[in-house]
Amino acid sequence: MTEVSNATGQGIGARLLRKEDARYLHGRGNFVADIDLPGLQEVAFLRSPVAHARLKSINVPADISDRTYAAKDLAGVKPVEAHSSIPKFKPSEYPAMATEKVRFVGELLAMCVAPSRAEAEDLVQRLSIDIEELPPVIDAVKARQRDSALLHEEWGDNIFLPTSININFDEYAKKADVVVKREYKLARQCMMPMEGKGVLAYWDEREEQLVVYASTQVPHMIRTGLSLALGLDQSLIRVVAPDVGGGFGYKCVLQPEEIAVAWLAMKRRHPVRWVEDRREHLTSGANAREHHYVVTAYADKRGKLLALDAEITVDVGAYAVWPWVCFEGPQAGGNLPGAYIFGGYRCQTYSMATNKPPLVPYRGVSRPGVCFAIEMTVDAVARAVGREPAEVRLENLVPASSMPYTNITNKHYDSGDYPSSLKSAIEKIDLAGVRARQKLPEPDGRLIGVGFAPYTEQTAHGTKVFAAWGIPLVPGFEQASVRLTPGGGLEIRVGVQSHGQGMETTLAQIANEILGIDVAKIRVVHGDTKFTPYSTGTYASRSIVMAGGAVSKTCTLLGERMKRIGAHLMQCKTEEVKLDQDKMRGPTGQVSVREIADVWYLHPEQLPDDVDPGGLEATGGYKPKVDTGAFTFGTHAAVVAVDPELGSVEILDYVIIEDCGSLVNPMVVEGQTYGGAAQGIGTALYEEMPYDQAGQPLASNLADYLVPGAAEVPQLRIFHTQTPSPFTEHGIKGVGEGGAIAPSGAIVSAINDALRPLGAEVNSIPATPRRVLTAIEVAKARSAKQ
Repeated sequence: MTEVSNATGQGIGARLLRKEDARYLHGRGNFVADIDLPGLQEVAFLRSPVAHARLKSINVPADISDRTYAAKDLAGVKPVEAHSSIPKFKPSEYPAMATEKVRFVGELLAMCVAPSRAEAEDLVQRLSIDIEELPPVIDAVKARQRDSALLHEEWGDNIFLPTSININFDEYAKKADVVVKREYKLARQCMMPMEGKGVLAYWDEREEQLVVYASTQVPHMIRTGLSLALGLDQSLIRVVAPDVGGGFGYKCVLQPEEIAVAWLAMKRRHPVRWVEDRREHLTSGANAREHHYVVTAYADKRGKLLALDAEITVDVGAYAVWPWVCFEGPQAGGNLPGAYIFGGYRCQTYSMATNKPPLVPYRGVSRPGVCFAIEMTVDAVARAVGREPAEVRLENLVPASSMPYTNITNKHYDSGDYPSSLKSAIEKIDLAGVRARQKLPEPDGRLIGVGFAPYTEQTAHGTKVFAAWGIPLVPGFEQASVRLTPGGGLEIRVGVQSHGQGMETTLAQIANEILGIDVAKIRVVHGDTKFTPYSTGTYASRSIVMAGGAVSKTCTLLGERMKRIGAHLMQCKTEEVKLDQDKMRGPTGQVSVREIADVWYLHPEQLPDDVDPGGLEATGGYKPKVDTGAFTFGTHAAVVAVDPELGSVEILDYVIIEDCGSLVNPMVVEGQTYGGAAQGIGTALYEEMPYDQAGQPLASNLADYLVPGAAEVPQLRIFHTQTPSPFTEHGIKGVGEGGAIAPSGAIVSAINDALRPLGAEVNSIPATPRRVLTAIEVAKARSAKQ
């Protein structure tokens, strides 16, 4: 593990400004809402106003019947059904529009089309529905009860998927001197990308092809899903992802709106578009993070963990999404041990159906929840044995070792030093100074606390991982195509989709590392199934590992072809030619990349007779040597001030120790980390979508659904270390989700550290002032009884 030093040049390690930012900052981006086509009309949806009901009829005035469409009109459209090979999984049909039943507020019932969105919304206002309301299922834990109402009657219960793990639990639990039990809750969240969902579709008569512009992370995957839903061969569908304003997992599933609008384009034979507004996003897109944990830890007298027993309930919502089904519950069970090592583990998970929007894999998926749960548990153990929580953490972390190393559930094939990361965080946050400060009363009466959260992030999950999860679409080799252009530039084509990661810059840097071509002359083409190789897309912090590896491998192939031409021009052996910047250098001279391009495209008579007929283009595939994932790791540390009278929390200091292997562009990594941490602060302190007993969402605007802004996000202090992966190209690991995983664990650990003199604990997030004050009142009441 080494500290980072900035690289020179434009290749791997260089702090280059992002190429794509110029068009965004100057308003030249091209998003779904910016596209203008002749004859374009806009779509608005009628959505269910109730959480659970039988749909008897949709009443459409006769004068707008030719502009209104419901499920009965969608001839040939099949409901999406995500299957899993995991035993006991129950599939659910997710229709593009509700048929006999509605299962959450915001579910699609009908759509109207008009020249403008306002006119389409006016048409929707004229529709009415006849329904028979049913008891809603709101609490995922109560949904397990035998007398609960049922979402999918044919199941006989509300359990999408139960899973269980038992690894030597009884053997280690019986050795414990200390047993602590806690219950934790995470609130449901929205993902809040700057740009909501959006889709524009039309039938291209010349190409005889359905063209779909979608704000998506996974254009090839969406093409596959649309093919299944619409009954069209994939060759008849082209999906284009233009500029995309954030995704976070929200846009890596097949959306019912995409199916409906695509069908409408074929029906009406003119372009149609729908763009999600913020209220739609909040009411029908609250689809992340809602977990419930009951955790019992077994430890020795010093706080060394011996065994862990957990029951995890994940609120999946009304349907399993395609293609990810509902793996978040099983993933939570596998990830709960996190960076800690102990001998016995028992875990039961329940993935439950409720009358809420379907769960989508949000940034970090289960990891922010399990990080929060395990860190609160380690804190509880430290309090029980009367030791410094940071010391207890250090003694429980997976020790530094060479690969492979393992916690109880996951074998990590990357080398790593978790204790060193935590020690660095302890030093940077000045734990000793915080403890000294706590001994003195604060002038304003607030309480000071410090908390830590070590974490791991499994990035670039490969074929074996997704196959084990039993999902219907498993990633394999990632491909890239590269072409030396006539002017001596480079064109890269990849199937992943950049929506904020800076891949137009970082992939160009990897190509520069291999070929030496100026980054300004490298163009990255992505997001269009017509021009790019097949890929399952961008998710799970995979793109820079997988697409970056494919670009590196393919540029190496192209470089060999260029060397052979260069050697012929310099009249030397190929093995004597070296790539140096944008030139081929031999024993007696040099040839520029531009000259090689000129010879191939303009003067082929100068080529050797045995030249590779593939020319200056190459396509290659890549998969890491070990495809179970590259493990990023790090530690977050927070110092907070808690007002015991108001319940308010202020973050005074925040340190991030981050290790994602070799950094392609440290500045891009920092941007990803800043953004992830800001989202994590939202999870810890602000963001929550509550529901009433009727299943109505209670935060339908940004006055009620709080997100952290500039005033709520402190100055984050990031420190990089590099532990290159021995199994990926250039030692690169993913980083897209790391920043979002640890904040809830670190911040609430700090809050509870501040509340420790009062005997109070916050075990639900977000840790709002109400929850902080409730914890204090509960502690006072408990103390009064003693």
